[in-house]
Amino acid sequence: MNSISPNLNIMIKACEKASKIIIRDFGEVENLQVSKKGPRDFVTKTDRRVESILIDELSKSRKNFSFITEENGVINNNDKESIWIVDPIDGTTNFLHGIPHFAISIALKVKNHLVAGIIFDPIKNEIFFAEKNNGAYYNNQRVKVSKKNEIEECLFGTNIEGVKFSNLNMRYSGCTSLDLAYVGAGRLDGFFHNKLNIWDIAAGLIIIEEAGGIFNKIDYNTTKNIDVRASSDKIYKKMTENLKNF
Repeated sequence: MNSISPNLNIMIKACEKASKIIIRDFGEVENLQVSKKGPRDFVTKTDRRVESILIDELSKSRKNFSFITEENGVINNNDKESIWIVDPIDGTTNFLHGIPHFAISIALKVKNHLVAGIIFDPIKNEIFFAEKNNGAYYNNQRVKVSKKNEIEECLFGTNIEGVKFSNLNMRYSGCTSLDLAYVGAGRLDGFFHNKLNIWDIAAGLIIIEEAGGIFNKIDYNTTKNIDVRASSDKIYKKMTENLKNF
């Protein structure tokens, strides 16, 4: 790939530092399952601690950039057109139950355009990232969306609830960001989900776009209740036709 930009390098380093906390705390979750209080409070503290680390690390070299985060909401700094969009642990329910499928998700939005995104799975040590006009990558290997033409052969990520049909092959993994990353890497053929938050989807959308995929028009100034439809251009129309009532 072309050389990694300073912004993406900052994002990678922030993920690497925060992932140490996630891995350590995830190792404690199993022990907490049998405790009287349970792991929920513990996981909430982990979420907040990880977000704090990410904000600190991203701010070291970009002091003026603003933030939209899951835990702290909007943080306005001097530069309100350059915004980090951060989800410290996407897939907290999986984390809570000791299921090793969750991720850190960070995107950079500049003047209402996504310019970079990273999704890091700390347990599997898988990193998906993309920069505008520079392609999408999985662990430094260039990736593209699926080339399948027949929708019957496709596998879709979705939240399933409310789906009124059964002719599509669907899976719900409990981690939206990884579902989107998997579409970009060709592991999933498409994704559809309603009422999502911007921090769940921003990094995944630029990964899909740079991997040659397409998705419905998204207002990046909206933070909640966002519906997403994403796939390759080969099956997008077929997929959306099946989703008219969804």
